[in-house]
Amino acid sequence: MDLIPFPPVALRFGQELPYSVRDAEGKLLIAKGHVLLDSPQVRQMIVRGVWVQAHETKEYQKALAHKMDTLMHQGAALGAIIKAEAELKTERQVRPELGPQAAWADLRVHAASVLREPRVEDFKARFQHLHNESLERLLRQPDATLMLLIFDASMDFNQYSARHAMLCQVLAELCGRQLGLPDEQRLALTQAALSMNIGITALQDRLAAQQDPPSEAQRRDLMGHGDRSAELLHSLGVRSELWLQTVRLHHEAGPGPLAERSPAEHLARLLRRIDSFAARLSPRRSRLALPGASAGRSVYLDELRQPDEAGVAIVKTLGLYPPGSLVRLANGEVGMVFKRGHSATEPMVAALLGKSGNPLSEPVPRDTRLATQAIAASLAPHEMKLLVTMEKLLRL
Repeated sequence: MDLIPFPPVALRFGQELPYSVRDAEGKLLIAKGHVLLDSPQVRQMIVRGVWVQAHETKEYQKALAHKMDTLMHQGAALGAIIKAEAELKTERQVRPELGPQAAWADLRVHAASVLREPRVEDFKARFQHLHNESLERLLRQPDATLMLLIFDASMDFNQYSARHAMLCQVLAELCGRQLGLPDEQRLALTQAALSMNIGITALQDRLAAQQDPPSEAQRRDLMGHGDRSAELLHSLGVRSELWLQTVRLHHEAGPGPLAERSPAEHLARLLRRIDSFAARLSPRRSRLALPGASAGRSVYLDELRQPDEAGVAIVKTLGLYPPGSLVRLANGEVGMVFKRGHSATEPMVAALLGKSGNPLSEPVPRDTRLATQAIAASLAPHEMKLLVTMEKLLRL
C-alpha cells in the first residue's frame, strides 16, 4: 500500500474528509466523506499521525491525467497507457506542499507521535525521517527556522515536549557548527537533543500543563530520566554509544572546560546548557517565558558563576537577542528579531508596534546598528499584546 503522511493542518473539524485516513500500517481509521468530529479520541489520532493512500490525493490524480494525456498525444500503445498508473506510483512521492509555518507544525505533530508512542518495529525509520527533515529545513532557512521555533515555543505549552525537543535539535546543530564539532559528534548531539526526554515525554507534557509544583511521585519519575531515556532508546534499536551516552549524561555534566572531557561528556555538557536555555524561552502553566536576552545571560555563566564555554557558544550562535524574541527599540517601537546580525547585540528587527503603541500595517525592518533603532530592552512574550502574523515576517 503506497501511503504518504497527511499534514494535520489540512484536517478541519466539522468538515467532510476528502480522503480516507489511515494509520502508519494502512489500517483504515476514518473513511472518506465522513465528517471529522472534535473529540479526545480524534485529537489523539491526529497526534499519532495519519496517512492517506497516494492514489487518492488530488495531486496524484492530476499527475496521472497529465501523464495519460501525454501518452495519448504521442500515440502510445494501449498497454503503455494502462501501465501509466503503476509507473507513476513508483516515480512520484506525492505530498501536499506546505509553507514553512505549516511544515514545522506538521513536524511537531510527528515529533509528538514519535516521542510519546515509540514502537520498536518502526521507531528508527520514523525518528530518522523527523531528524533529517528538520535539519534539512533548518539549513535551508536558518534564521527563519529559529524565528519560527523560538516564537512558537514561547507562545504555548501544549505539546511542550515536542516543541522543546525540536528547538533543542536545531540549537544543537547550529551550536555544533559554531564549535566546529566533527560530523559524527554533531550527528550524535542532534539525535540526543531530539530524544533526550523520550523516557518522560508524557510526564513532561503533564508538568507543563499543571499549575501546581511537581508531586513527590513526579519528582521520583524525573530522577534519572537520562538513564531511562537511554535504556528505552537502546530497546528501540539505537546502537550508537555516543548518542546513548550523551542522553544518559545530559543532566549530569557539570561546569568546567569542554576540551578535557570525553566526547560523550563534551556533548552532554553542551546539551545540558541548550536544554536549560530552551526551557527558559518556553512558558508552562505555572511560569512565564523569559525574554530572549535573559535566557542568554542565564547560560552565559555556569553554576559557579564563571563564564561557561557551552553557554558562550549558544550566545555566539544566536546572539543575545535570538530570532523570534521580542525587543523594544530606542525610538519606542516594539518588534521581533527576524535575522541574526554581525554582532551578538545588533540583529535585524521587524518593527510591529509604532512609537504610539499602535500596530503597524506591515512589519518594518530596522537596523539596530543605528543609534535611533538600537535595542533598548528585551521583552518577554507576554508583554506583546498583538497577534503576530508570522507569514509577513517570513517574507522579510
